Amino acid sequence: MRGANLIGGQWIEPADGACLCVHDAATGEIITRVPAIGSAGAKAAVEAAVHALPSWAETRLADRADLLRRCAHRLREQRTRLADIITAEVGKPLAESLGEVDYSADYFDSAADETPRLTTQALPNRRHDRAQWVQPEPIGVVAAVTPWNFPLAMLARKTAPALAAGCTQVAKPAEETPLSAIALAEILMEVGLTKGVINVITGAPEAIVNAWLEDGRVRKLSFTGSTEVGRLLMRGAASNVVRLSLELGGHAPFLVFADADIGVSVDAAILGKFRVAGQTCICPNRFIVHASVADEFAQRLTVAAQALPVGVGRTPGVRLGPLISDEAVARVQAQVDDAVAHGGRVLTGGRTVHVPDCVDRFFAPTVIAGATPSMRCFQEETFGPLAPIASAEDDEAMIRLANATPFGLAGYAFSADASRVAWAAKRLQCGIVGCNTTTVSDAYAPFGGRGWSGFGREGGRWGVDEYISWKYVCEAHSDRTTPR
Repeated sequence: MRGANLIGGQWIEPADGACLCVHDAATGEIITRVPAIGSAGAKAAVEAAVHALPSWAETRLADRADLLRRCAHRLREQRTRLADIITAEVGKPLAESLGEVDYSADYFDSAADETPRLTTQALPNRRHDRAQWVQPEPIGVVAAVTPWNFPLAMLARKTAPALAAGCTQVAKPAEETPLSAIALAEILMEVGLTKGVINVITGAPEAIVNAWLEDGRVRKLSFTGSTEVGRLLMRGAASNVVRLSLELGGHAPFLVFADADIGVSVDAAILGKFRVAGQTCICPNRFIVHASVADEFAQRLTVAAQALPVGVGRTPGVRLGPLISDEAVARVQAQVDDAVAHGGRVLTGGRTVHVPDCVDRFFAPTVIAGATPSMRCFQEETFGPLAPIASAEDDEAMIRLANATPFGLAGYAFSADASRVAWAAKRLQCGIVGCNTTTVSDAYAPFGGRGWSGFGREGGRWGVDEYISWKYVCEAHSDRTTPR
């Protein structure tokens, strides 16, 4: 697994005394080391991106699209190798890692599909003495800061649209999981990307990101991570008026109405809640079930959760791997303990489980009945395999409870009545709604939230538009109705 950084097309190997260790998430063993780049390296990455910008921005749209498709093809060719890297870094089951590689490739295909429309567009002309049009231009040098839970996909969905738009990029992956990002950069170079168009560095996030925000040549920052860090980035971006895309915390409600198919609801809950051991921003965090079916839903969810195998992600059949850190374990345990202290009943789980020769970060799939809005698990994002279930007496009460949060990324509604789920989808205050499903992520659809969950969209035409600046041109005293 390569541990070098990429700046200006040159691979920078880790140096003694200036490196970070990358650990296997399940065993804690050191996989490799990567450079610990500071502000000087961050500035060097910007210099490389600035130098590469003019030629890349002038690259033919068809050539950009072709390169993006070659990258998608290469990602799929190397899906087994890339999935092994993801599973080692994150700990997620190998099947989930394979799915992440496919999802990442889809973002490059999606961006390639959008590239042909990035052309000059004539505007309606109400006067005969002028012509007017709008022309797309890349924003310029853009920065990407990505999280650890989807280390390949989160960079893919920031890099692919940026390249489609004609931008150059500097990127910093999470300290825990840099190898997937480095592998993506390696593939982009293999398929012929111009040197300096993408630059990937690792190191202390504060020094790197501050250097980028203070450099007026970085015109956009796309960040996926916590709301707390998002607030800091907004302050830091103000001085140079840097455009931001922020995909921040989630606190998704999962609504089960009285007429819902309980089997479908439980299957979707298992898939959505316990994916990556509950460490996703769109996983259900608050289960709000109509009182008439709450007991049945809780009982069936408990049985299904108890059947999930916990272990090392490379082991066939495993469905839950480790949490990413000791702090993550402590956070989940604290929410469980708080729920019990406030009258919640642990139906299954509620503690870590021992996996031989591994770190003590494997948390059992946990279901808690009798959850209330006063509990921490209903107030804070968990980022772990905890499913707290609250009941409500009617549909309006369920919606009120679902919207009783400043977060607004994803929400889910389950009902056999199409009009009811449509009603719920309209009233849920979030950017993404799954109706009778938790499988909502799609590279061709807009991904993003509202409120404390941030702003901006990734995926499809919406993701590419985040990297475009539209210039309006008005030419007087001309018979032409279209631009030169």
